[in-house]
Amino acid sequence: MALIEFTKRGIYCKQGDFYIDPWWPVDYAITTHGHSDHVRFGNKNYLCQTLTKPIIKRRISEDLAVETLNYGEHISRNGVDISFFPAGHIIGSAQVRLEYKGEVCVVSGDYKVEADGIADPFEPVKCHSFVSESTFGLPVYKWQKQDVVFNGIKDWVNANIGQQKTSVLIAYSLGKAQRLIKNLAGNVPIYVHNSIANLNEVIINAGVDLPETIRIRPEHTKDELQKGILIVPPAMRDSRWIKSLNHPVTGICSGWMQVRAHRRWQSADAGFALSDHADWPGLLDAINATGAEKVYVTHGFTAAFSRYLNENGLSSVEVTTKFGQEDDEESKVDLAEEQINKS
Repeated sequence: MALIEFTKRGIYCKQGDFYIDPWWPVDYAITTHGHSDHVRFGNKNYLCQTLTKPIIKRRISEDLAVETLNYGEHISRNGVDISFFPAGHIIGSAQVRLEYKGEVCVVSGDYKVEADGIADPFEPVKCHSFVSESTFGLPVYKWQKQDVVFNGIKDWVNANIGQQKTSVLIAYSLGKAQRLIKNLAGNVPIYVHNSIANLNEVIINAGVDLPETIRIRPEHTKDELQKGILIVPPAMRDSRWIKSLNHPVTGICSGWMQVRAHRRWQSADAGFALSDHADWPGLLDAINATGAEKVYVTHGFTAAFSRYLNENGLSSVEVTTKFGQEDDEESKVDLAEEQINKS
């Protein structure tokens, strides 16, 4: 009997009687990380990686019943051995390894394979079956090394300051924001939106080393802000507040910025292809490293990516899930057929 099945409530392990990242309330939920599309309110019990606990309590409710594991630690539920391994996606993100009577299945959650300097680096885990995301599962998505991307952002900021423009980076409050802070710190002050500042406090209190930032407050003058870097969540992108700044210019930090057409659609002043998901080579490398005989492909370019795996000798099944909503997926379908045929 397979260790997992895909149900209307999410990924279910019948032997252990638990769900992984369910999207409807269940009795026992294993949570891969703190993004809202992977963890929901209403479960009776949660199990997550140690650093994810304070994050989900802050984002969802302090009253959650949460049990934790460090990476590499084990717990048994109804005879199913459960352990976590780094996914490299964001702070506290985990792959879930399940073992029952010699059968091993790994559920990746979201992951990236490049070390980003703040999340624990991705660690491939040997298994018989592997559930992989495919958010950027097309050949067009191949990231530059992150130091190249960050040097580009720094050059952009310095040019803006010289031209008396205000640099505003658009990034998710959890994950991308902390990655930017960690890698851009040192040259100019970094000002952050309340939602980011609140999560930074939680993360720092949990023992993560994060550079100092400044919470944006009404008393900050426009001239002060113009001399620094502002990081705000996507909901702020078209706000009146941004438009009121001294010559504001916006830079969107997202893997979707890899495609020029998407940059135009976003109507941003700049686009930086910086993603917390694996690119095409990263997905293939990660899957090959597991040695899995069966791959379940979820959220993203599922049909195209699954077809590619099957055509290259690896048994793969496309699975529909509700994951992936923390990223904008518009325009992805238009690229699928064209790009997969170029591989």
